[in-house]
Amino acid sequence: MLRHVLAFLTLVMLAAPGITHAQEAETPAIDRSATGGAQTLEDILARQRGEAIDDTFRSSATGNPEGAAGIVNQLGTLGGASDPEVWRALRYGSADVKVSAGGEVASVLMQDGGMRWLAFRDGPLRDYGGGLLLATIVLLALFYVLRGKIRIDEEMTGRTVTRFQAIERFAHWLLAGSFIVLALTGLFVLFGRIFIAPYVGLEFNAFLLTWSKWVHNNISWAFILGLVMVFFMWVWHNIPNRTDIIWIRQFGGIIGKNHPPAKKFNFGQKIIFWSVIVFGGSIAVSGVSLLFPFELPLFAKTFAIMNDLGLPGLAGMESLPTALSPQEEMQLAQLWHAIMAFVLMAIIFAHIYIGSVGMEGASGAMTTGEVDEAWAHQHHSIWLDEVKEAKAKAEAGTATPAE
Repeated sequence: MLRHVLAFLTLVMLAAPGITHAQEAETPAIDRSATGGAQTLEDILARQRGEAIDDTFRSSATGNPEGAAGIVNQLGTLGGASDPEVWRALRYGSADVKVSAGGEVASVLMQDGGMRWLAFRDGPLRDYGGGLLLATIVLLALFYVLRGKIRIDEEMTGRTVTRFQAIERFAHWLLAGSFIVLALTGLFVLFGRIFIAPYVGLEFNAFLLTWSKWVHNNISWAFILGLVMVFFMWVWHNIPNRTDIIWIRQFGGIIGKNHPPAKKFNFGQKIIFWSVIVFGGSIAVSGVSLLFPFELPLFAKTFAIMNDLGLPGLAGMESLPTALSPQEEMQLAQLWHAIMAFVLMAIIFAHIYIGSVGMEGASGAMTTGEVDEAWAHQHHSIWLDEVKEAKAKAEAGTATPAE
């Protein structure tokens, strides 16, 4: 009992100077000579009070053999370095480590980049990513209130034309459906702790996130397949041409009453297509790298190429690191994966809006595959003329000549 009382009094006496220092404008340097440069009780109490301290001692103090207690004495240390100091040296790369194989990366026994990754993931990634999605929804809602649905000016003809074949619709919905599942499961994993767990409990959140990760990893292959199918089926229709200039000048008919001519895909749809291919492709590549980090590292080689091209120097930066551990590769790949996903989700929100409530008659193109000729003439007049011409030639070719 007496030892506990003495320990408490000692703690109070040591804490009192710290409390006084917290009220001062500047905190004086802490004397760590008695600990050989390692942290003291005063350091611990200062952190508990939320005070900012100079923690350079954590990376510079790795033990003093001269000040070590004898090994035969109680609590004696080997080589003058306690276990915490050894681990500190390993963390900050000041330990003398030699490896027989693996190069510079293998000599890093402890890399603390995970804390920087976690800080970015729980901070800017959540804040700016979530803000981007909310801002996109608000802007689309505001646009709908101000502009309203884009109506078909002409009277419906009742005659339909095939906009997309069954295989095209399959590829579209394979890509779209898998992306929606991937987006939801990814958002669950990123925001589950702050938006799900407080309301349904940690246990359900853990169950949901475990299955979300499993679904996310496996549905990704359907997304990649859909991406490849869509690219090869539609890439030739999405190459920019001169008709796009007219579409740009007239704002695609979204602003005003003009209806610019267009082929199978107008300029706005081409933007969507190439956004899906570029951002979706980047998401797919970084996702596969996350699944196989040891076999398919992504950033070390990319950084080496960027350094060779001098890109960091043009941006006023130092050369990028080209020796990255698998953990660092995964941290960078996960952040890049999420950033690209947020950008693509915002773009897809706009695509969903136009294809559903934003434009009259557009939904039939990807449901039944058929659209009214009036809709086709208003939004894709050049394509409609090409379809009619091809149909007329086919009918003329199969017609029986008169005797």
